[in-house]
Amino acid sequence: MTQWIDACATDDIDAEDLIRFDHGAATYAIYHAPDGQFYATAGKCTHEDVHLADGLVMDHVIECPKHNGQFDYRTGEAKRAPVCVNLKTYPVKDEGGRVFIQVA
Repeated sequence: MTQWIDACATDDIDAEDLIRFDHGAATYAIYHAPDGQFYATAGKCTHEDVHLADGLVMDHVIECPKHNGQFDYRTGEAKRAPVCVNLKTYPVKDEGGRVFIQVA
């Protein structure tokens, strides 16, 4: 069963930034793209299990703070070594000034 989880307010995340969101046993990263869209991925790097919320966001890329691996947060695609496993992404909707993510 999938459900929409209220993760944060839209103004909690500056443009070209991200926040960490924990729900249950899972950690997510929620991004505010330069074009105003919101995206969500798994919150930890697939390479070393490091929280991405401490990483650097540039355009549509999140850079892991530990080894500088990069992902396109829109698709989860691994873009630069040492990461080679894509990030899981989650559907996002923006309603009434709130960001919701869909989780299983």
